[in-house]
Amino acid sequence: LAALLDLINMNRRVNIISIEDPIEYVHRDKLSIMSQREIGVDTNNFADPLRAVLRQAPDVILVGEMRDVETMSVAMTAAETGHLVFSTVHTNSASETIERIVNMYPPHEKPQICLRLSMTLLGVLSQKLVPTVDGKKRVCAIEIMINTPTVSKLIEEGRAGSVPAAITEGSYWGMQSMNQSLLNHFREGLVSEELAVAYAGNPTEMRQMIRRLAQANVTATASAT
Repeated sequence: LAALLDLINMNRRVNIISIEDPIEYVHRDKLSIMSQREIGVDTNNFADPLRAVLRQAPDVILVGEMRDVETMSVAMTAAETGHLVFSTVHTNSASETIERIVNMYPPHEKPQICLRLSMTLLGVLSQKLVPTVDGKKRVCAIEIMINTPTVSKLIEEGRAGSVPAAITEGSYWGMQSMNQSLLNHFREGLVSEELAVAYAGNPTEMRQMIRRLAQANVTATASAT
């Protein structure tokens, strides 16, 4: 998130406001105007300053973490009114993120939340740092979900369980599953098979993907011979 804010700060003339717990990276004004508030120092929670921030003409808002319904609702309202909102949710995948947000609300509100989320969500990035084969460093395996028309329809209908399949098939839109990212690292020799399976979103599918890759390599070698 800090890297994304810094990229915007270097390239766009906008007003960026962050609410963090705690502030981990201090940003200086570049092309943008940066304002950072810290929970426990400048305010007591996320929801109150987020509500106040909307009256300060921000273009980009960072909410360090969406922990409750109130914060989630205000963040969604900010997104609906044209603000670019970044935040984190402690989940392991894009589909889990959608389910976590929706399940924060009581049952009678879920259809409306699904509709609002389908219209405001831009994407979900889910990251895992995986030790390399030599054990000296880590590589980032990342699942990328873009809110395409197909994904938006699944969210609106409350079918978060079907999102992983849409991600796997969505390479044209720039999407990739966690398993596809891990397979790329495995193919490049950066991570071992054991760790690829251990960090996989779906271990069984990961084993099958590695097996198919090995079979393809054997076929290619035989053809070359």
